[in-house]
Amino acid sequence: MTVCYRHPDRATALRCTRCDRYICGDCMRSAAVGQHCVDCAQAGSAQVRRARSRVPAAYDVPVITYGLIAVNVLAFIAQLAAGPSDTRWVIWSPAVADGQVYRLVTAAFLHYGPMHLLLNMWALYVVGPPLEGLLGRARFSAMYLLSALGGSVAVYLLAPVNTTTVGASGAIFGLFGATLIVGKRLRMDIGWVAAIIIINLVFTFTIPRISWQGHLGGLVTGVLVAYAYVYPVPERRTQVQVVTSAALVALFIALIWWRTAELVL
Repeated sequence: MTVCYRHPDRATALRCTRCDRYICGDCMRSAAVGQHCVDCAQAGSAQVRRARSRVPAAYDVPVITYGLIAVNVLAFIAQLAAGPSDTRWVIWSPAVADGQVYRLVTAAFLHYGPMHLLLNMWALYVVGPPLEGLLGRARFSAMYLLSALGGSVAVYLLAPVNTTTVGASGAIFGLFGATLIVGKRLRMDIGWVAAIIIINLVFTFTIPRISWQGHLGGLVTGVLVAYAYVYPVPERRTQVQVVTSAALVALFIALIWWRTAELVL
């Protein structure tokens, strides 16, 4: 008479298909093939890697994107408090030529109204987090600021002298261009990005009072920066990124100086 290896007082004819020991009904564990004893079932469970629910780490949160949205919203609130007659921070070429170069930066965080702010912040909320995750916080921050400055410099160079310009659109267009280049580098589907850029460019050149200079300047800057950030070989990537960013800043300074000299004279 055969008995269970764990319960000698119980007769059984069942065997573990893994270790071939006799087992009773209480010690039998169903398996994918046959049945296992308690010990073999526990050993098999230990070898199976259990899936863990991944809790997002702190660095997975797009803090730069959310921070930029918060800064733009706070700047808009400050605008409302100051009143519509306060134009100290907008791009106005005579004031920039007079030495108020800071306007080229501050104007990129101001907006003409709630809808203007809402559209730009919605675009930033959509394209910012994935791009920040791919580039990293430092590179994403540099991308945003360089695109914003590129749009402002284009306005200073090409817009009529007596017009005033504000908005984060230059930076947003820079992120659009960067998303196109990064997506192409990673062999992702970039058709939707190209469609968004084309649609926005059509709106830019057909709707009156939209700064095509800022949009185009930000887009070109974003594309150039993205190429330098994602295409160099890993061994020289950091060097190329730093040199490209510094070269763009130097180019912007030279263009501002040239335009200022032209306006002053």
